[in-house]
Amino acid sequence: MTAAHQHSAKRTLKTCCGVHIVHDGLSDVSYVLLPLLAQTFGLNLAQVGMIRTAHRVAMAAFQLPAGFIAERFGERNLLALGTLLAGLAFIALGFANGFWMIVLALFFAGMGGAVQHPLSSTIISHAFPGEGRRTALGTYNFAGDVGKFVFGGIVSLCVLAGISWQAPVVGFGIAAVITAIVIFLWIANTHTHSASASKPRIQGWGIRNKPAFAALCMVDIVDSTTRTGFLTFIAFLLIAKGVPEGWAALAVPLVLIGGMAGKYFCGVLAEKLGVIRTIVITELATGIGILATLALPGMATFILLPLVGVVLQGTSSVIYGTIGDLVESDKLPRAFAVVYTVGAVCGIIAPLGYGVLGDAIGIEKTIAIAGGVVLLTLPLALVLRAAIARPAPA
Repeated sequence: MTAAHQHSAKRTLKTCCGVHIVHDGLSDVSYVLLPLLAQTFGLNLAQVGMIRTAHRVAMAAFQLPAGFIAERFGERNLLALGTLLAGLAFIALGFANGFWMIVLALFFAGMGGAVQHPLSSTIISHAFPGEGRRTALGTYNFAGDVGKFVFGGIVSLCVLAGISWQAPVVGFGIAAVITAIVIFLWIANTHTHSASASKPRIQGWGIRNKPAFAALCMVDIVDSTTRTGFLTFIAFLLIAKGVPEGWAALAVPLVLIGGMAGKYFCGVLAEKLGVIRTIVITELATGIGILATLALPGMATFILLPLVGVVLQGTSSVIYGTIGDLVESDKLPRAFAVVYTVGAVCGIIAPLGYGVLGDAIGIEKTIAIAGGVVLLTLPLALVLRAAIARPAPA
């Protein structure tokens, strides 16, 4: 890679990290906004649930269409358009006057946000086609968690200072609109380079090795299901162990703090040790860590949570960094869209499934099952190893 290409790749990565900060901040700030919206507009719990569902359904439903559209329209162009839509939706949210306007605003925010993960990941994969891709995607993955903390923290501080929630929400929307402009100015149109006239377009899905891609998706399903299930119910496990509710409420932030570090360092680890070894290490450590939360006393479990977060969250960087090994460059948008959609659907289904299981057999046994299920990724890693070892067809 020439010096000019290195400079362009680094600028692309920095821009995509900034985009990730903004989009994940917009997505997860709703957790902080929901009680404020309920208080302002007198919403009941069913209405609060509908607001959050509208946003998550829009994000899950439009990721795959975004992958297909980007192949025609260009990854950079659609990423900028989606960011603009999300920004305008948040500006509208700041001026909402009732329940249905809130639902529509967050639905369109989810629609705009749906393009971000698959297209930013594609753009980074094009910028880092070989060595360094996993580290780059790990850095990008880390940036999203920064946005979650920063945006939520800004709203909380504004409320504590007596500033209405509308002001930061409109500010976030304006920031997203500015980000959309920056995308056009600082990111090269990678779609043009990957689909040039000198390189005929790949027909179909462009998957070089279908068994390997299927195994990777299965690893993602197991990993995403375990992650969302554990995050949903770890606080309940601590309460059952006798940890005060105030301390138990800090369980998820502690896991996420560890996860921020894990998303970056597991990407670096995959560059050093390889994909399969890293998946085996992180998933085995995840299973052991989850089971250890059952065996240890309450406060010892509390202290362990950041370490569990490192491996629980870190495998995702390895998964995303491997997609480029299995799929042709032209078809990366739809491939990333598939994987991210699978993760989003698991995020919707897993809490419900584990919740029903928890009511039936108890929280301890449910967490134990989650810790055991994640070990299913180990035989799937063997399938990946065999498939990746085979050379891609010419």
